[in-house]
Amino acid sequence: MTDPTASKSRRYVLVAAILASSMGFIDSSVLSIAIPAMRADLGASLSEAQWISNAYLLLLSALILLGGAAGDRFGVRRMFMAGIGLFVIASLACAVAPSSATLILARAVQGLGAAFMVPGSLAIIAKTYPKDERGRAIGIWAATSSLTTIAGPIVGGLVLTALGDWSWRLVFAINLPLGIAALMLLVLGVKPDQAQTGRRLDIGGAALATLALFAFAYGLIGGGSESTPPLSHVALWCGLGLVTGVAFLFWEARHKQPMLPLNLFASRQFSGANALTFTLYFSFGGVLFFLPMAMIAGWGVSAATVAIALLPMGLMLAVLSSLSGKWADRFGPGPVLTLGALIVAAAFALLGATAPLHQVWLATAPAVALLGLGMGMVVSPLSTAVMTSISDGDTGTASGVNNAVARVAGLFAIALFGVVVAQVFERALGPVAELPIFFGLPAEGLSAAQESARVNASDTAFAAVAYVAAALALVSAATAWLTLNRKSDQFA
Repeated sequence: MTDPTASKSRRYVLVAAILASSMGFIDSSVLSIAIPAMRADLGASLSEAQWISNAYLLLLSALILLGGAAGDRFGVRRMFMAGIGLFVIASLACAVAPSSATLILARAVQGLGAAFMVPGSLAIIAKTYPKDERGRAIGIWAATSSLTTIAGPIVGGLVLTALGDWSWRLVFAINLPLGIAALMLLVLGVKPDQAQTGRRLDIGGAALATLALFAFAYGLIGGGSESTPPLSHVALWCGLGLVTGVAFLFWEARHKQPMLPLNLFASRQFSGANALTFTLYFSFGGVLFFLPMAMIAGWGVSAATVAIALLPMGLMLAVLSSLSGKWADRFGPGPVLTLGALIVAAAFALLGATAPLHQVWLATAPAVALLGLGMGMVVSPLSTAVMTSISDGDTGTASGVNNAVARVAGLFAIALFGVVVAQVFERALGPVAELPIFFGLPAEGLSAAQESARVNASDTAFAAVAYVAAALALVSAATAWLTLNRKSDQFA
């Protein structure tokens, strides 16, 4: 007989997990479209725009494994609620931020909250639902998350277009009712779970990981210029990041309960899957960060148009994810991931080649749909490759590591592609390079020739990003073919 109290508690947990995940998905999916409005409203430079994204990614990437372990140590419900609460407070600070520096700091705090909120979403579902009901609950959570990811940019784009540059603040303000509702459900309907007092948290590893990622990001982005930092700055900070990164690996190898178990990488398939994750999500994150800026500030299209043009990608991802998972079961993840990465490479190359045409519906939207097709063939098989590469007892840790690798890839992509964009844009400006013209920002008072040079430089800079991304996607395809399992007998 079903316990009505337990059933009600489970529903509360599922709705709370959906609301919490929606906050993260909305912020992530709308941010790239909102960046031009943020820059215009706050007067933010290109490097400040990069930090608006990377301050969040840095803390999330470095601490997400610690956040998952903290849930086991102190109780999933307690840490999940702490993450939601911190995320909501930081979202309010983002919404009212008077300057780009304040926004960057608030985004960092958001990332800290997300590091405990993101792993808690699935963990609290797994703890609350029995095994025979868990799959259905996770399916509802995943489907709702997909709808949020698809709808978020469209609603955000329409709001930005209708209300103007200031309305980027609403992207963060929407988190307040969502987060408060999630917290109320957890307080009223869910009992605290038991902590595991014998578990130790890898605080030292988390600190070293955060310092290493910050040093690399600061070395490549700098502190606020439209141009790239001086070579001496890059060498000093990236050198510090390298030294700290080596110290992190040394620490993890000797820690009794490391947040990053290095022994997992003894599996060729696990190492290959994570190498593929890094290169593919590096290219994917970089293109999606700079494409909306090129379209809005370079081509002069509205935020709503950009959001609708990106819609096919989300639809293809949602439709193909389940199908590609079945293909991976039949043929092995290697062939499916190889084909998906090749399609992604073709999509990036097409975006680069057609950028000067400014044809949103005849060129960009079809290329984005092709990108969705390729990524839709990657997401599920990649999870399969990770989960089947290690023993059953390590699946949770392996999934967390792969999630962290994808976040780190996005962090490095925005930093490194920012160097590419700044260098190519400045060189492509030609004789108007001395004017106050910047990538991702429209300029006023230019002559027709100067405006043409600005737009051409914007197209050239984005095309450079797209072509580098295409090359990295080809590397991903080669990695998949050489390292991941394939059932060649199925092709006979």
